Amino acid sequence: MQNKSIRFFILILILVAIQVYPSSAMAQAGLTIFGDVRITTDGNALVPKDVLLILRRVPDGEVGRQMVSSRGRYRFTSLKEGEYEIVAEVEGKEIGRLTQIRIGGMTLSNSPYGYQNDLEIRWRPGASQPAPGVISAADVYDRPASTKPIFVKAEEAVGKKKFDQAVALLKQIVETDNADFQAWTALGTVYMAQEKFDDAQQAYQHAIAVKPDSPRAQFNLGRLLSSQKKCEEAIEPLTKAVELQPTSGDANMMTGECYLQLKKGSKAIPYLEEATKHGRPDAHLRLGWLYNAAGMKDKAALEYEEYLRKNPEYKDRDKLKEYITTNKKS
Repeated sequence: MQNKSIRFFILILILVAIQVYPSSAMAQAGLTIFGDVRITTDGNALVPKDVLLILRRVPDGEVGRQMVSSRGRYRFTSLKEGEYEIVAEVEGKEIGRLTQIRIGGMTLSNSPYGYQNDLEIRWRPGASQPAPGVISAADVYDRPASTKPIFVKAEEAVGKKKFDQAVALLKQIVETDNADFQAWTALGTVYMAQEKFDDAQQAYQHAIAVKPDSPRAQFNLGRLLSSQKKCEEAIEPLTKAVELQPTSGDANMMTGECYLQLKKGSKAIPYLEEATKHGRPDAHLRLGWLYNAAGMKDKAALEYEEYLRKNPEYKDRDKLKEYITTNKKS
């Protein structure tokens, strides 16, 4: 009877330990990060219907991605303990970031279901988000009069998110004029919006074959390959896009991101530094993340400080300020 009581007492202790220290109990099964996504805006502006969430582990890089609705819930499972960050993107551009998410170890989960970290983003149309449409002013094509009205209709269909109609119109153009690289590029982007990635890749490659010096076609192909975790393949078109348009913050940023995913931080740094000079202050966060992972906390503090100077309303500014105070050399 005494042995049964002892066994029962031990069982109770184990169950209590699981409730209090769930990260230890879940170590073999893996840990979970989850949370609610809320995208809000001022006035009557429409928020994006969906947002892509990219989960990165410090210093390993990307470990998962999910497409969720603007008022949905994400869940990443089977994770190792460590520090993570979540990047939110719409149409390939970052709109928000949640940093310094620590799970496992001495950090206790705040929910029976794992580590809850809600993500709230203020949508600002016309700021860092892409404008409607798929055409870059840097890639101008002198279109014949016979296809000009068709192209206008295709743009209008894209603006209304009538993608099937846009595809039909753009196909009509390229069947008439195979040299219209701009229409090929637009067709690839519409296919990408429909998640027809093989078709998108073929359309972008056709645009590049017609006009190799099109920065938009090169960048879009690189962005597509990067979104599929094909960073080795993405490097060539992305570096070509930077070569053609050195002041493109987006091209520099994505090239740096790809090198980070390939764990080539030294190659990522110059592209990220250029991105900070050309409209991508969030590149300071990536540089800070990289320097922190490399143990260069003083350099990370300087990057975080510069980011806050450019974006003083950053949601997690207090965390960054604490990091700066702790690690910046006087």
